[in-house]
Amino acid sequence: MAQAHRPTGPDSGAPSGTAPAFTQRNRLLRLGAPPVAATVLTATVALYMALVAFGNITDFGTNQQFVQHVLSMDTTFKDPDLMWRAVESRALQNAAYVAVIVWEALAALVLLAATWFWITGLRRDAYDRARAASTVGLVMVLLLFGMGFLAIGGEWFAMWQSSDWNGLDAAARNVALAAFTLLVVYLPAVRRAGAERT
Repeated sequence: MAQAHRPTGPDSGAPSGTAPAFTQRNRLLRLGAPPVAATVLTATVALYMALVAFGNITDFGTNQQFVQHVLSMDTTFKDPDLMWRAVESRALQNAAYVAVIVWEALAALVLLAATWFWITGLRRDAYDRARAASTVGLVMVLLLFGMGFLAIGGEWFAMWQSSDWNGLDAAARNVALAAFTLLVVYLPAVRRAGAERT
């Protein structure tokens, strides 16, 4: 009589040391999966935006001066063909600064929520909510630093001309981080993992 095939696995009577080792190796390999990378990157941007907003709230005056100088264009080349763009009203300058802080705080909250969705999604291999929330938060960051600082601040208010109040390098780094994170969030492996289990 032929002997029946005996399956192997954690519940098949395999040696007790095999299953834990196999499970541990799977967990380690899972740490290198794209969804984990998306989680970590989203959390990084969320923490950064939260700290930026917190810093601007608790140390209001430092970046208030930055916004005032950028909008008033008082440290640019003061080309008459450009100076008509300057905003010299303190009320408008402060309103713009408060709007930036509110935007930063909202982006941080959205990205913190996205991070939580990623963490809970890792347990169920479901990433649709995490991807959607990450997209909203990261696009908010791109709008702030790309459109707000690079385009409007850098070009419209000629911030590139200022050696004292120039935030273009920092804005470019923030745009690069947010854009890279957005790319990782939409990696095919991340999307496929969620699709296979929905």
